[in-house]
Amino acid sequence: MDLSSSYMGLPLRNPLVASASPISRTVDGVRRLADAGVGAVVLYSLFEEQIRQEALETARLVEAGTESFGESLSYFPSAAAEEPGPRQYVSLLERAVAAVEVPVIASLNGVTPGGWATYARVMQDAGAAAIELNLYHLQGETGRDVEQRHVDVVSQVKEAVDVPVAVKLSPYFSSVGEMAERLDEAGVDALVLFNRFPLPDIDPDRLSVAPVVDLSSPVEGRLPRLWVALLYGRIRASLGVTTGVETSDDMTKCLLAGADVVMTTSALLRHGPEYARVLLDGLSDWMARRGLAAVDEVRGLLAKTTDTERAAYGRAGYVGALQDANRRIYGPW
Repeated sequence: MDLSSSYMGLPLRNPLVASASPISRTVDGVRRLADAGVGAVVLYSLFEEQIRQEALETARLVEAGTESFGESLSYFPSAAAEEPGPRQYVSLLERAVAAVEVPVIASLNGVTPGGWATYARVMQDAGAAAIELNLYHLQGETGRDVEQRHVDVVSQVKEAVDVPVAVKLSPYFSSVGEMAERLDEAGVDALVLFNRFPLPDIDPDRLSVAPVVDLSSPVEGRLPRLWVALLYGRIRASLGVTTGVETSDDMTKCLLAGADVVMTTSALLRHGPEYARVLLDGLSDWMARRGLAAVDEVRGLLAKTTDTERAAYGRAGYVGALQDANRRIYGPW
């Protein structure tokens, strides 16, 4: 059974990618994922705010002895003598790349356009096979400003690095299709659908805002699969599905919709990194039952490629769901 795939031009042994999660915060975690069979690993996200905090701490250490004798400078912690930067992340990235044979993709959650490009270069120099940009900013901006900022960030990062660049896209644009096309025109190498935001909740008893991180469920996979099917064959960039991938059936559905790769975090957190083998074995078994010898024969089988078919595809799903709901509630007409 040939599960080999390609993502952003990177050859993968299979289309299963371990997306950013706490598992990839250690070299051992990355190694366990690779040993379980995943095609690539996305490291946990580096936040620009973390880097800023590190720089502030370094500055504090340097300034701590400014009123002392010059000789005391030799007693500064070694960290103070280094250029501020994502030292921990870079160290992990370098060691992870050396430890496994599968591509290791760095993940960057930045704020300022200049910060994105600078840290993307650092990640490339540390051995990242690609850079995944995780754009998330909720402060008041117009829709067009948010969209333009995405395009500007991609353009700047593409100018700064030679490795492929992916964007983990939000589902909340006024037109996801237009945003995908604009990013494609800007040169992005892959779109990952969709980003899942850790939305806080309100605790009425404590009168406080409570941070909440929920693992995804299979039902959440319908939206990214729909958009992958609609974008398949329409843009040049690779397409990745993330969110709602819990079983091998979920993985198969994503490939049928046209995904180049299928990413999962929640399933691996629930069941452990070794669960990747269960997902891959399930995909292979399904392909064998269907008489399919290669994953390329699966990809896009249920995607629609013409504008008319795309409109009908989305509309049919909407109407069909309503009709099915009516039958369940009210019985046949």
